[in-house]
Amino acid sequence: MKNKNPRGLFDETFRLEKLSKQGDPLLLLKAKINWEIFRPTLESIFVKEDKGQGGREPYNYLMMFKILILQRYYNLSDDQTEYQILDRLSFMRFLELELSDKVPDSKTIWLFKETIAQSGKTEELFNTFEELLESKGYIGKEGKIVDASFVEVPRQRNNREENKQIKEGKVPEDWQENPHKLSQKDTDARWTKKNNETFYGYKNHVKVDTKSKLIDKYEVTPASEHDSQELENLLEEKDAGQDFHADSAYTGEEQEKAIKKVKMNNCVIEKGYKNKPLTDEQKSTNKSKSKIRVRVEHVFGFVENSMHGSYIRCIGMIRAEATIGLMNLTYNIFRYIQLNKVPIRG
Repeated sequence: MKNKNPRGLFDETFRLEKLSKQGDPLLLLKAKINWEIFRPTLESIFVKEDKGQGGREPYNYLMMFKILILQRYYNLSDDQTEYQILDRLSFMRFLELELSDKVPDSKTIWLFKETIAQSGKTEELFNTFEELLESKGYIGKEGKIVDASFVEVPRQRNNREENKQIKEGKVPEDWQENPHKLSQKDTDARWTKKNNETFYGYKNHVKVDTKSKLIDKYEVTPASEHDSQELENLLEEKDAGQDFHADSAYTGEEQEKAIKKVKMNNCVIEKGYKNKPLTDEQKSTNKSKSKIRVRVEHVFGFVENSMHGSYIRCIGMIRAEATIGLMNLTYNIFRYIQLNKVPIRG
């Protein structure tokens, strides 16, 4: 049967133009971000001494890094990422790939991601962009908000004794004798409960700029660690003189010491106790504080709803730190785009 609609020379261009008119978010991402700022860190991870000719030439490091940003924004598995690059013109345009170009397969994507994780340089990549945001005045000196959110991982089917040993920092003996089984077990993730809900995985502790809602610093811990435990690691000398906002989970003597140490103004929401309820004045002050503190919910809302980032597919703290770090970086990149949203034509 004769094809009634033979493919035209400019079909791909017309399709991309239509995507642009409908608001392809990746077009802004491609145009507004100077991806070259990440190259020095990536090259420090991947570039090795030239050992002579031989072997396939590696994929462009920046293109592979942009693939990881796509993966975090859409929360895709490695297999799904490969498929979507092959399938979506918008992905190809963002990565500057032509239809005839070879697309990295899922194993290549996994290896690139794993190499970054094992290098421990995810935070350096995050800080590279954070320094750019600071230099442009997007992270100011008007105040900071600290909060934490659960990031779940695939739940483990362990027996009670195995869970007890893991909680004590031990690895069950039969796991040690079976490397394949051990590689599938997460001995770093933890179970915890909040508001009668059970969570398994890690916790993303963030310090957010009150005005721009950009993440300034982050820490990753097992889910069982209390929100306030990372406060000292999040607050820095450069925060001096600013208002510090957080919910009542950050009250207490140790937390007050951490806030005082960096000379911040304590604006933490106060909580009442059984024999010492809040006064009307404290309730009124809390209401004013809450209007600022609640801005951090925009961060977690975007990560959970737009990025589907409250669940990740990885095993172990090293990979969780890298994945959550990339998730925070991806949030900052898209938040920066929101703050600078100007229509771009493809």
